Amino acid sequence: MSFTSEKRNQIKHYFLEKIKEEPNNAVKKTCETFNISQNTVYRYIRELKNDYIILGDGQRISFVQSFDCVSINLNTNERIEEYDIFEKYIKKYIKPLSINIYKIWCHAFTEMMNNAIEHSQADTVQIGIWQDYLTTTILLNDDGIGIFKKIKEYYHYETLEDSINMLFKGKMTTDSSNHSGEGIFFTSRMLDKFALISDKKLFSHDKYFDISSDIDISKFKVHNKGTTVYMELSNFSKRTLREVFDMFSNQNEGFIKTRIPLKNIFDMYPVARSQARRLCEGFDKFKEIELDFDGIDDIGQGFAHELFIIYPKNHPNIKLIPLNVCDDVQTMINHVKNS
Repeated sequence: MSFTSEKRNQIKHYFLEKIKEEPNNAVKKTCETFNISQNTVYRYIRELKNDYIILGDGQRISFVQSFDCVSINLNTNERIEEYDIFEKYIKKYIKPLSINIYKIWCHAFTEMMNNAIEHSQADTVQIGIWQDYLTTTILLNDDGIGIFKKIKEYYHYETLEDSINMLFKGKMTTDSSNHSGEGIFFTSRMLDKFALISDKKLFSHDKYFDISSDIDISKFKVHNKGTTVYMELSNFSKRTLREVFDMFSNQNEGFIKTRIPLKNIFDMYPVARSQARRLCEGFDKFKEIELDFDGIDDIGQGFAHELFIIYPKNHPNIKLIPLNVCDDVQTMINHVKNS
C-alpha cells in the first residue's frame, strides 16, 4: 500500500504522540488506528531514527531532546530587560515554529521573566530549555523570596494555600500601580502545561503535575529556595493568543471573566459557609465567574447556600456560572435555591 506524503507524515506524527502517551503500546495503537502492519510502522521508525527525531527500537524508544541552560545575574547595576533575554537565549529555539506558537512563547516567557526581575527579590535566575520534535519546555528558577510567600505577606493571608487559591482567580499582584495581575492567569491558560513551585507548594491546573515526567530535570540545578516556573507547549499547537484572551476579556471592558477549577482548591468536597466566603474573595473584580465543578462529587448545604444564594443576593451584578456539575452537586444547588 502506497500512502501520500501527507498521510505518511500523519502516521508518523500520531506514532510520536503515542510515544509520549503510551510508549509500550505506540506500535500497536498506530497499527490499529491506521489499519497498517507492524512492518510498515517499523519502517517509519527507521525513517524517524534516520532523521534524528527518535532513538532506540520499537520496544524502547525515546525522543532526541536538546537542552540548554543559562544563569542570569539580577544583582547588577545594569537594567535587565526580559525581552532582551528572550531575544538572546530563547528566540533561536522558538523562531522556526509557527507564528502562533512564537507569539505565545514570547508572551509567556517575558511575563514570567518580568516577574522574576521585578518581584522575586532574587540574585539569580536559572533558565533551562528542553526541546524535542513535539514539545518545547522552559523552566525559570530564581533564588528569591518565593511567590506564594510574597503574596501571603503582602495580603496578610493565613496560609500559603490562600495565596495559591487566589492565583486561580486572576488579577493577583503585589504591585497594583505597575501591574494588572493578569500575567500568571493568562500564561497558565495559553500553555499546555504550566506550574509554579515554591516552598514545596504547587500552583497548576493539573493537580497531579510531575515536573520530571517529560524532561530530564537532573540536567538543571534547582535552587532550594525561590520559585520555579514550568512552561510546556506543543510545537504543533493551533492555539492563539487572541483566542485565550477572548475567553476571559472583551475589547471594551478588558479582563472581566475568570474560571476557577474547584478541585484544585478543595482537597475534600466543600461543606462550610466559611469555605464559600473564602472562595468568593476577589470575585468583585469580575463580572462573570465560571465555577468548574469537574472532580467535585458533592457539596454541603451551607457551602451551596452561601455561594448560590447569599453571595448573588449581595452582589447582583456578578454572574456565577457553574460548569461540569454532577447530579449530586446539582441536587444540592437546586435544594438551596428552592428552599
